[in-house]
Amino acid sequence: MDTIITVDNVYKSFGKGEAEVKVLQGANLSVQKGEFVSLMGQSGSGKSTLLYLIGGLDKDYEGEIIVCGSKLHGLKEKQMSDIRLNKIGFVFQFYNLIQNLSVEDNILLPVSVAGKDMIEAKKKLNEILDLTELSDKRKAKPAELSGGQQQRVSIARALLGDPAVILADEPTGNLDKASAENIMKLFSDINRETGMTILQVTHNEEYAKCGNRIVRLENGKTIG
Repeated sequence: MDTIITVDNVYKSFGKGEAEVKVLQGANLSVQKGEFVSLMGQSGSGKSTLLYLIGGLDKDYEGEIIVCGSKLHGLKEKQMSDIRLNKIGFVFQFYNLIQNLSVEDNILLPVSVAGKDMIEAKKKLNEILDLTELSDKRKAKPAELSGGQQQRVSIARALLGDPAVILADEPTGNLDKASAENIMKLFSDINRETGMTILQVTHNEEYAKCGNRIVRLENGKTIG
């Protein structure tokens, strides 16, 4: 299997001097193409921080991170933006939907902003709406949807760009138990049916087991 994410001896701190907080202290992680990996840890353990570093949303760290064959340190912003647009799909705890846009327009927005082929994107849209069970909601606005449905829209938006990997930060953190279970089932289905690589951050042991491997972050280091 191909390695799609490599985290090698990564250190990350916030603040300086007496106010310095050491979050990551030699973290290591390797994710293979097609895996669904759950990154667990207590609140404040640095799991979301590590996910943001992998996604290129924070570039201030020591060590090495390689995503889809590219070493992130030293990349120019344009190069990093290209990786985020073309290689990585993000799903966050909060859905980040545009309230005055329909479901389908929210899903298509990143493709439009990136200047990609909208004809091809619209062809793929129907398939993704079916996969995320949103076909009957395509013209609805976010305010007309439940929390679980809104999270499905954000997942569909991430999928439409055909990324190599999805990074999900506490994707069930804003949902009730039933909705959260449905979202985790959707991630499992996506991973199984499409072979999409998924790295999710969670503090929930039950939802972590939906992946095929669990990595724990303790005292700034990864275990497992």
